[in-house]
Formats: sequence, structure tokens, C-alpha cells
Amino acid sequence: MFGRLNWEIIPYKEPIILFTGIFVFFVSVFIVSVITYFKKWLYIWNTWIKTLDHKRIGIMYIIFAFIMLIRGFTDAIMMRIQQVIAYKDNIGYLPSYHYDQIFTVHGVIMIFFMAMPFMFGLINIIVPLQIGARDVAFPFLNSLSLWLTVFSGILINISLFIGEFASTGWLAYPPLSGIEFSKGVGVDYWIWSLQVSGIGTLISGINFLVTIIKMRAQGMHFMRLPIFTWTILCSNILIIMSFPILTATICLLTLDRYLDMQIFTNHFGGNPMLYVNLIWAWGHPEVYILILPAFGIFSEIVATFCKKRLFGYKSLVFATIVITVLSFIVWLHHFFTMGAGADVNAFFGISTMIISIPTGVKIFNWLFTMYKGKIECSVPILWTVGFLIAFSFGGMAGVLLAIPGIDFLLHNSLFLVAHFHNVIIGGVIFGYLAGLNYWFPKIFGFKLNEKLGKYTVFCWLIGLFVAFVPLYILGLLGMTRRVSYYKNNIWHLFLFVAMFGTIIILVGILCQVLQLIISIIEKDKNKDYSGDMWNGRTLEWSISSPPQSYNFANIPKVIDRDQVWVRKKRQYVKKNKYKKIKMPKDTCKAFIISLFSLIFSFSMVWYIWWLSIVGFIGIIITYLFYIYSKNKYYYINVKEIKKNEKRFI
Repeated sequence: MFGRLNWEIIPYKEPIILFTGIFVFFVSVFIVSVITYFKKWLYIWNTWIKTLDHKRIGIMYIIFAFIMLIRGFTDAIMMRIQQVIAYKDNIGYLPSYHYDQIFTVHGVIMIFFMAMPFMFGLINIIVPLQIGARDVAFPFLNSLSLWLTVFSGILINISLFIGEFASTGWLAYPPLSGIEFSKGVGVDYWIWSLQVSGIGTLISGINFLVTIIKMRAQGMHFMRLPIFTWTILCSNILIIMSFPILTATICLLTLDRYLDMQIFTNHFGGNPMLYVNLIWAWGHPEVYILILPAFGIFSEIVATFCKKRLFGYKSLVFATIVITVLSFIVWLHHFFTMGAGADVNAFFGISTMIISIPTGVKIFNWLFTMYKGKIECSVPILWTVGFLIAFSFGGMAGVLLAIPGIDFLLHNSLFLVAHFHNVIIGGVIFGYLAGLNYWFPKIFGFKLNEKLGKYTVFCWLIGLFVAFVPLYILGLLGMTRRVSYYKNNIWHLFLFVAMFGTIIILVGILCQVLQLIISIIEKDKNKDYSGDMWNGRTLEWSISSPPQSYNFANIPKVIDRDQVWVRKKRQYVKKNKYKKIKMPKDTCKAFIISLFSLIFSFSMVWYIWWLSIVGFIGIIITYLFYIYSKNKYYYINVKEIKKNEKRFI
């Protein structure tokens, strides 16, 4: 009746997992008790869970991303501690199979459940405001994307306490991920958590592509789009083109494991290299899906805090488009050592070097924008400077790895790990944290604490170099990735330094949390409803902070890409001609569909077939209820609009 599920699969004999489970249980009980005591369940249900407001959905994405950041960074600390103490006669505190699961789940959480939700959080909040839209194109699908991501994140965390997670690496290469070598449920957890979250991501990609193309305000031509919106447009094109590859690849692996189809095996006509090509045909565009929005954020920040128009707007746009196209012809540099041949390796090595050119163009655009600008050294611009240092360093290491001969020596070493983290942390995380600091006043109506924000920047930047420069050296010394035990004295010294760097990053995360807490406590001192807190350039800064549910009482007429800067000279909003505003009515059906998807996925992991049928039917029935339900919209009348404008503007 319960498939493979029984009491023996609960890892109660593992002290680390047992302690973590007890801690999570008491924290959950405490949170539930607090919400119950203050009688906030109805408020949470009506205001947040049922909402279709793109701004609230974006906030929930960001909260989820921060929770997953803490979870993923905890795994990183555990790995670093293991590598420091698992030396000579000490085998460390983590069994090898547990260590393998930790580095797998660390990669999966940080990419799929931290970076991607953080990106979609900022996209949800800012893009409709920048293009002059009252909402996204498909509000219900927007909510569905959020809850599919959240519940797939819950599924991956369930594996910590019920069963196990994959020990295959974050991309689960076969034949290791096949049923022959991974008989447990770990790979199945990997399959279903990524499949569900991938569907949610694809839905979001379609949603925002349609939003940007079809819902721009009058006069918002493509060459007047803010650079952030341009990068989101290209990023969502990459999502639509690449995520179906991931979905199909995971589906084929599912057929291998569940129906013994032998697609990715070494026998019966299967070929593991097919999987490697498919997964990286998705995987390398994924890197640019994450980094392009960060580039857009830095473009907005540099112009705002240097008090100048962005240098080379058109070159930035075309560089973004070139990166989007080239990102699909560089995937093979991830496996130069697998025997593709000299000609193929040369082509992909050259294409990898070429893609660095438009990235370099962007860096020079930002530097020239700073040149002779009145730079205001606030937290967002400090994140930008930190990014320029860290990303350039990591990017140069990437160009080095693009040379097949050098890659043969450094492939699968810690040099590669250092390069990847240098680029992702220095580019993606720095970018999204910069965007959060920049747009936080627009989202909530008050600024974040500047002093603690600066401490956060310096801790992240210093910690990044202290943690990963030793790994570059270790890679050159021959240390491979995923090593949990060693006897080399020199390696031990560098790993100890790397551990110290990880602690500095931890201090940075704590400063970030403290910054949020203190800013909330002191919010009354820093409130501003004018919308000009940072004197931003683009359309989102023309309305109240925080924006109303309908964003714009009158849809603006855009006459310039730096719309807010020119509004004092020319009028672009028709005043006092209010019309009833049509807005989507909140619904809980996206939440219920996602809950059924969790039930379906969990039951598929454990072979509980009757429950998987219940989950699948629940998804279909709930969606049909939504399709045929009435009153999907409500209208805001003129009097309410006037009252809100008097209050906020």
C-alpha cells in the first residue's frame, strides 16, 4: 500500500540528521504557535497564499530564495568543515555517502531553489512597473509558477528526513544515476523536484516574454526599454528554448529508472554521452539565464548612482542579444575531455572565447558610465564595484578553461569549482543583492540600513576571495573536486584558509539578515512614499512607494528611455481621466494544484501508485475548476483611485 515507504527509511541513527530534524520541528512549532497566537492564519491565506498581485508574488519568491540560501550555505559549511578535519588519521564527521548527498543537494538548491527564485522575485516586482503594465500577462500562471517552485523545494527538503537525496552530483550523470548504480530513492527525489520546478520556470518564462512583448505602455518602444527589462526579455527567451531540453532529458532518465528503457546505459544501444550533451545544452544557457538579469540590474544602478545617462545603451542591448545567441553554441566546453575530437573541441573553445567579448563590452559600458560621473557610494554601487572585481577575475579563469589543452589538465579539479563559484557568486548573487538593496524602497517604502549593508558587501567580497583563491591553487596542485578525505599536508593548509573565507561569507549573510531586521524596526525613520528615494531613472520610480495593487492609475505615455529624468520638462500622463480598472481576482487554486503536485511527486518517488493517481487527478480537477469558474476579475472604481492617490502621492 505504501510502496517502498517504511519506518526503516527514516535516518534516526544519523545524529546530524536527527538533530537537524528536531531543530526544524521545534522551529516549525514555534512559527505555527506565533501565527496562531496573533490570529494571522486568515490574513496569510487571503493576503499572500491566494494573491495574484505580481508584487506580493515577487516578495514571496525572494523570501523563499533567502530560506534556501541559508539551507544551501549550511551544506557548504558542512563540506568545508569535513574537508578541514578529514585529514590523515581523522576521517571526519561525515560518512562518504552523506558527504556525496550534501554536495549534490548544495548545487541543486543554490541554482534551482535560490538563484532562480531570487531572479523571478525581482522580475515579478520590477518588470511590469518598468514597462507601464498593471499586471503580468497571465496572473494565475504567475501564482502557479511560484507555488510549483515552493512545493518542489519542500520535496527536496523532505529527502533530508525521509529517505535520502541523490549522491550523483548536481546534474546526475548516468550511468551513476541509473537504477543499477543508484537503487535508492535519492535520484527519484532529484528527478521529481527538478521536473516540477522546471515546469514552473518554463511557465514563468512564457508569462514574462508575453508580458514584455504585449503589455508595454504607449510609446515604450523596444529601444526605450530599460536595460533590465531587455536582459529579462533575453533571459526568458533562453528559458523557453532551453528548459524543454531539461524537461525532456529528465523524462528520458525517468523512463530509464522506472521502465528500464536503457536510453542512457552502456548497453542495449544506450549512450550516457547523449545525456551529457542534452543536460549541458540546457545547462550552459542556464548560466546566462541567471547572469543576464544581474547585468541589467548593474546597468540600472550605475546610471542612477553616477547621475548620468547610461553609456552605450544600444551596444548594451546588442551585447545582450549576442550573448543570448552564443550561449547555445558553447555547451561542449563542459566536457572537452570526453573524446569529441580536436575539431569539435576547437570550435567550442573558440566560441567560448568569443562569448566573453560582448560581456567585456558591458563591463566597459559600465566603467565609461562611471567615468566623470558624480558617484554616490551607496550600497548598490558598492555591490556593483565588487561585482566588477570578482566577475572579471572569475571570467578570466573561464577564458583559460576555454583552451582545450589547459582544460585537459584542470578538468574536474578545484580550479573549475573556484571559477564557477567566482562567477556565480560574484555575478549572480552580488547582482541580485544589489537589486534588492536598490529596489527595496520601491517595494516596501523605506530604505535598508546603509551601514550594515556596507558590512555585508565587504564580508561577501573578502570572503569570496579568501574562500576560493585557495581552490584555484589547489586545482593547479592537482586536487580534484568532491574529495572528502586526503593526506596531503599542502592541501590541508589551503583548505583551512578556504574554511576561514567561508566563515567570513557567513558573517556577511548574518549582516544581511541583521540589516533586514534593523531596517524593519527603524522603518518609520526612513519612510518615503514619493517614489524618488534613489532618484531612479526608469518608469517604476514615477509612482508611489510601495505601489498600489493596480500600479498605475493612468497608463503613462512614454517619450524617453530615461522617463523619470525627463518628466519635469515634458508631461507624459493624462491627468484625472480615470477609468474603472480591471484586475484579476485572488484564488487559492494555484496553491492547491501545487500541493497536489507535491503529493504526486512524493508518491512517485516511493512507488505509492494509488496516491500518485490521486495527486494527478487532483491537479486536473482543480485546474478544470479554475477554468470554468466565474468572477475571475474585479474592478476598482474612480473614488477608490482618487482616495489612494491623495494618500500616497
